[in-house]
Amino acid sequence: MKTIVFIGAGSMAEAVIAGIVEQGAVVPQNVFVMNRSDDERLTSLHNKYGISIVCKEKEALKNADLIVLATKPKDIHQAMADTLPYLDDKTAVLSVIAGVSIQTIENGLGARPIARSMPNTSATIGKSASGIAWNQAISKELKKHILSLLESIGMVKEVEEDDLHAVTALSGSGPAYVYYLAEALEEAAIGKGLSKDIARALIIQTLEGAAAMLKETGTEPAELRNNVTSPGGTTEAGLNALENGKFKETIAACIGKAEARSRELGAQS
Repeated sequence: MKTIVFIGAGSMAEAVIAGIVEQGAVVPQNVFVMNRSDDERLTSLHNKYGISIVCKEKEALKNADLIVLATKPKDIHQAMADTLPYLDDKTAVLSVIAGVSIQTIENGLGARPIARSMPNTSATIGKSASGIAWNQAISKELKKHILSLLESIGMVKEVEEDDLHAVTALSGSGPAYVYYLAEALEEAAIGKGLSKDIARALIIQTLEGAAAMLKETGTEPAELRNNVTSPGGTTEAGLNALENGKFKETIAACIGKAEARSRELGAQS
């Protein structure tokens, strides 16, 4: 794809832009970005990544191969109304907006190839975990190009559109859960006398190592946990505290609330 235009310039747009530029998936000058009012933000992205800003005449929209919708859900209808007059009938659309359905996008931008994806902000360093769904107008060739684009910023799994709500709750929001866990571990470690620098380094390596064990061994998480847990040992004592605190129930509630909110955002759009 030669020309990609991002509609919206928030954190998700920046994460994807940073990833595709850093990974060399697209020439920076062929990546355009626009939003409704924040020129300072657009200038910042231009200076940081070498990408282009959509001019007032909207020439980039007219020549775009792919439009990436990356606004807030509440702004999607106005964004589509502002964009539609400039689009060619065959211009493809990729949405990375939480909750907003393909049907909503078809209603706003007409019958055209549309993909709906949920990356996460780890796209910035090429480590996103993304789900994606398609409408019927997506050709095999176009699907290949969009998958290649998203694979440049991490891993992609094709799912049914309705499952994107769960994907959003799990991996879309997932980095925030991991950061929250890291915060809690760090605070607890400092409370027990470790310096912040030492605690941080140990936490990062522990998370990296555990993730690598899951990925490289293919072993079930429960088995890996049991392998570390000696009867009467420190790990068992810690895990018992998590169980007493209803750890699994809390995680289930976290995913459930996020998934429900994704559906609410879709219903409101």
